[in-house]
Amino acid sequence: MRVKIQTIKRLVYGGLGLGGVYYTAVFLDNRQHILAKEKILSKPLPAYLPPRDELHKALQTEEFDVLVIGGGATGCGVALDAVSRVIGCVATECGVALDAVSRVIGCVATECGVALDAVSRVIGCVATECGVALDAVSRGLKTGLVEKFDYSSGTSSRSTKLIHGGVRYLQKAVFGLDYEQYRMVKEALKERANLIQIAPHLAYPFPIMLPVYKWWQVPYYWAGIKMYDLVAGRENLKSSYYLSKSKALELFPMLKTEKLVGALVYYDGQHDDARMCLALALTAVKMGGKLTNHTECIEILKQDDGTGIPKVCGAKVRDIQTGKVFDIKAKCVINATGPYTDSIRQMGDPDVKYICQPSSGVHIVLPDYYSPESMGLLDPSTSDGRIIFFLPWQKVTIAGTTDNPCAVTDFPQPTEKEIQFILNEVRNYLHPDVEVRRGDVLSAWSGMRPLVADPNKSDTQSIARNHIIEVFKDNLITIAGGKWTTYRHMAEETIDKAVEVCNLQPKSNCQTAGLLLDGAHGWSPTMFIRLVQDFGLENEVAQHLANTYGDKAFKVAKLANLTGQRWPVVGKRLHQEFPYIEAEVRYACREYATSAIDVIGRRTRLAFCNVQAAEESLPRIIEMMSEELGWNKARQQEEMEKVKRFLRREMGLDIKRASESQVPINFSKDEINMYVKRFNSLDSDNKGYITINDLRRYFKKIGEKVTEDQLHEILNEVDLNRNAQVEMGEFLQLMSALKSGVLTNNRLAKASELPDEDRIPVERSGGGV
Repeated sequence: MRVKIQTIKRLVYGGLGLGGVYYTAVFLDNRQHILAKEKILSKPLPAYLPPRDELHKALQTEEFDVLVIGGGATGCGVALDAVSRVIGCVATECGVALDAVSRVIGCVATECGVALDAVSRVIGCVATECGVALDAVSRGLKTGLVEKFDYSSGTSSRSTKLIHGGVRYLQKAVFGLDYEQYRMVKEALKERANLIQIAPHLAYPFPIMLPVYKWWQVPYYWAGIKMYDLVAGRENLKSSYYLSKSKALELFPMLKTEKLVGALVYYDGQHDDARMCLALALTAVKMGGKLTNHTECIEILKQDDGTGIPKVCGAKVRDIQTGKVFDIKAKCVINATGPYTDSIRQMGDPDVKYICQPSSGVHIVLPDYYSPESMGLLDPSTSDGRIIFFLPWQKVTIAGTTDNPCAVTDFPQPTEKEIQFILNEVRNYLHPDVEVRRGDVLSAWSGMRPLVADPNKSDTQSIARNHIIEVFKDNLITIAGGKWTTYRHMAEETIDKAVEVCNLQPKSNCQTAGLLLDGAHGWSPTMFIRLVQDFGLENEVAQHLANTYGDKAFKVAKLANLTGQRWPVVGKRLHQEFPYIEAEVRYACREYATSAIDVIGRRTRLAFCNVQAAEESLPRIIEMMSEELGWNKARQQEEMEKVKRFLRREMGLDIKRASESQVPINFSKDEINMYVKRFNSLDSDNKGYITINDLRRYFKKIGEKVTEDQLHEILNEVDLNRNAQVEMGEFLQLMSALKSGVLTNNRLAKASELPDEDRIPVERSGGGV
């Protein structure tokens, strides 16, 4: 018996020894791989960013492998993947973006009449397209990309700003025993971690609170959130946890306290979606991709390959800026156009069956005091069975989204019904002290989700946000469906399919996983301090620049003008409420911004954060862009009209003004007398209306310094008839809107509150020296 024990000990010790040797060898091998990968990833991108004209010349004269149609994240990712494979860098995580870029570039080349070896035409989803182009570029494929509008001008810039696996999809996977949903969540969680790794200046872990109002829901939601952590595995950002009622209210004091039991907090990622997409495109360009915006595909080119079946060989494109039409020839064309997927497919085959069912998702923006600075909120069950997020972002609070079938349009716009739905759901979770007012909506927008339609289902809730890759008999490759988080994986699979179908010869496999994006190489969490110390920027502005441009923030700071003040030394703001500075407009022109909409919508996020602040900033933005791009007076006026139309139609400004004008006037006799008195205090000549001269005279009389531009803004806020005067009816409409909460603050109303005779003179108020 003693011998047997010793034998067992020897076997155990021997096994432990062999296991130790094995795991040591594995560790050292992995360590060498990690070090090699880090060496590749740490290599900075080329500093040179070719101008748009140079890219167009290359598209018309060079031969491409892949042409991507569309400038979304997936398209740029595809291009980046192709480029990274060419370079041979280990950047699989970023490869999707590179893959998209390369494919995007390929499309452009095809339209230019250049033979592209693997030109994937990606049309539609900007995020997907950029991912495809980046993936293609990263593999060493010569890649081109064309985007009809601007990078991320569509759905890619109108998301909830989350990088997430999908808690709701995991719930469906478990209760429906749906392995496909589970696999999609698993894949998204892996890509979530990758995206935060490759662009740490743009993406970061973000806590989201799930308040619980019934005791039995605590274990139910706890189990679900812990399963979310478990599925993420080693890619989990941070562990979820439970909070007592008092602790939940400490972290989120705006919560409704009645019947609150406690709360669960879990982590997903948050990012600046438009800037992330642009980073994909810029990375692909710097890696050799030929990407261009404001260039639309108008025809898919085909030629007989000798088999009697016409094969796609490129695309005919039109430069929207100049009107020039040219061909780009490519071996592979990839359609990555998101909601526009079927329109491109029909270019190849008019009888093709639709595969894309767009869904409209509306978000609204509320002031920052609606939420804590660093904690989001999830409503897991709205009145119609969906979920709504309530998230702080860019000094405002985003609430959304809706989910309704819609038609494809170039100009998606929110509706008052959808805005009111979100406001009502928000009211259900906030403390009664927080009055949720229609007038607090600073901006509202709609994005079209490119869902893959299931002919057996009628509602878009049941359609998984997964993707499909389709190959036509003419070799046109379409990537459709999916979501922001999984753009890289989508791009990788798309380029893999392109290599197989079009017999492309990449120099390597996908390289985008772990591939750092433009701006990430030299970024650190404390980089903003150098910006403050070296340039004399405000702390808030410096943090904004560092967390938007990464290590390129120093280039932006060098363009900043003196403020004329002791502090800050440089960095004139575009609008006093936001940290965007004038230097960003000039820098945007170097990053392919060609219109004022590009600047207020994507290069900065002014239009998304506060539509009226964006409108107020327009004159200076257009003035600076005119200096950079050589616009004449006619072009400046054209830009002003276009961007105002964009704000009215797509950012909710028209709806806001319409809601203010439709509030019924319901005052008591005393209230009417009070408002008439206020009106007459401004209408000194008793004309029956208020003009700009009345305002000028009034402010001068009370000693308030108001500029001419401000006078016009004050009048226009109330002038519903747009006849340069405010009549009694319009004034009463204003007061009614303020009373009902449809409008929250107004300068004209505030100015009229105290007639001149009621004001306390300085010498009577204790003021003066």
